[in-house]
Amino acid sequence: MEDMCENTIIHTEIVNKVKEKMLNDDKLIDLAELFKVFGDSTRMKIICALLQSELCVCDLASVIGSTVSAVSHQLRLLKQSKLVKYRKDGKIVYYSLDDNHIYEIFKKGCEHLEEM
Repeated sequence: MEDMCENTIIHTEIVNKVKEKMLNDDKLIDLAELFKVFGDSTRMKIICALLQSELCVCDLASVIGSTVSAVSHQLRLLKQSKLVKYRKDGKIVYYSLDDNHIYEIFKKGCEHLEEM
């Protein structure tokens, strides 16, 4: 196989440097969970819409072509992951992205796809 080492020498200095810079298991698990949230096309549509404007659940459902129930379910997951926040104006709840990091993650993903 081409991608196997032909010898069994461990490059200790490099291995130790890499191990020092590795995230701990808890952070890696949290990071994997964050990226799982981005792994659903409905949630990505919601994030894409919220990049444009703050929206209520009915408006979001209309924009992405989904049901209010389905959008509400996805918003709950996005709120739990601290990707989306909300504010109330009377009886209407408006959703927006929690902070600029979500935009940056989305933008970097788009840039990566354009390079493919």
